[in-house]
Amino acid sequence: MPRSVTAFAPGRVNLIGEHTDYNQGLALPFAIGPGVSVTATATAGTRLTAHAVDLRAGDSFDVRHPRRVRGWRAFVRGAVGELSAAGVEVPGAIVKITGTVPRGAGLSSSAALQVALTLALIALSRAAPFDRTELAKLCSRIENEWFGARTGLLDQLASLYGEEGRALRIDFRSLEVRPVQLELHGHQLVTLDSGERRGNAASGYNRRRAECARACELLGIPSLRDATLEAAGRLPDPLNRRVRHVVTANARVDEAVAALARRDFVSLGRLLDAAHVSLRDDYEVSTPAVEAAVARLKHSGALGARVLGGGFGGHVLGLLAPGARAPDGAIEVSPAAGARLLGD
Repeated sequence: MPRSVTAFAPGRVNLIGEHTDYNQGLALPFAIGPGVSVTATATAGTRLTAHAVDLRAGDSFDVRHPRRVRGWRAFVRGAVGELSAAGVEVPGAIVKITGTVPRGAGLSSSAALQVALTLALIALSRAAPFDRTELAKLCSRIENEWFGARTGLLDQLASLYGEEGRALRIDFRSLEVRPVQLELHGHQLVTLDSGERRGNAASGYNRRRAECARACELLGIPSLRDATLEAAGRLPDPLNRRVRHVVTANARVDEAVAALARRDFVSLGRLLDAAHVSLRDDYEVSTPAVEAAVARLKHSGALGARVLGGGFGGHVLGLLAPGARAPDGAIEVSPAAGARLLGD
C-alpha cells in the first residue's frame, strides 16, 4: 500500500497580548480543540495534488517548481517550497485537507493549516523531525512570503506547543515558551462570532506592522519591546497610539498570569476589557460588528470581553462568571493539546 501519514494542528485563542509577537513582546495564547487535519499519501513522480475538502477545491503542481499563487493554495505550495529550501525532499503526493476551525474567525485556521501541512510532509518525506520553534519559524515564512500576511510567530508557536489545561506565556524576544495553568474554577471562556469575516493580508494588519517599524525608526530602537510610554508621547499620531498599545499589552500579559495564579477572575475580566479598549482606540482594529459582539457578551454578564486575534472582524472573546448564560451562538473554548502526527 502507498505510504500515508496524517497530521493534526489545532487553532488557537489568544487570552491576552495581541499584536505583540512581531514587536518582540509577550502574549498568552492557548491551543483549542478545533483544527486542521492533513492526510498525505505518497505517489510516484513529482506531482503534488491537494484537495481542500471543505472548500471543494483543488490544486496540482510539480514539487520541484511550486510557483506562487493566491488563496489557500499558497499555503500548500509555500509548505513545499520552504521545506525544500530547508533540505527536505518532498515526494509526489496526494494531500487531503479537512478542518473544524472556522476560517476568517481570528482562531488561526491559517497557522493550523501550515503546521499540519509541514508535519505531514516532513513525515511523508521520512526527514528528521524539526525542532518546534524552528518549524514555527518556517511556517511563519509560508504566511509572510507566500501568502503575503506579515504576521508574527504567535499562532504557529501556540499550535505547536499547546497543552491541555494550560496557556502559554510566550516571550517573542527570547522565544521562551512557558506553560501557565489555566484553571477557571467554574468560569468560562467563550468566543462569539461577530459575523464579519476577516483576512490578514487584505486587512490593515500589514499596515499596522509597517507603522510599528516606522515608530522603531523614529525612536532609534530595535523593537517596540524597548519602548516606553514616555517615548510614545514623543511620536506623531497614530504612531504614538500604536506604541502605547504594545507597551500596555505587554504589561497586561504578566498581570493576567498573576491574576490566574491568585484566581482573581474579576481582575482578569478587567484586563480583557482594557485590552479591548486599547485594541479599539490605540491600535484601531475593531469594527462595528466586533463592537456589537462585545456588547452582547457584556450584556450577558461577561466579566470582560475583547476583540480576538488580529482584529478587523472574526470572533470576540469573553470571560463568563459561574452561572452566567452565554449568548446564543457562543462557543466555549479551553486549552487543548498541540500539533501532532495521528499515525501512518
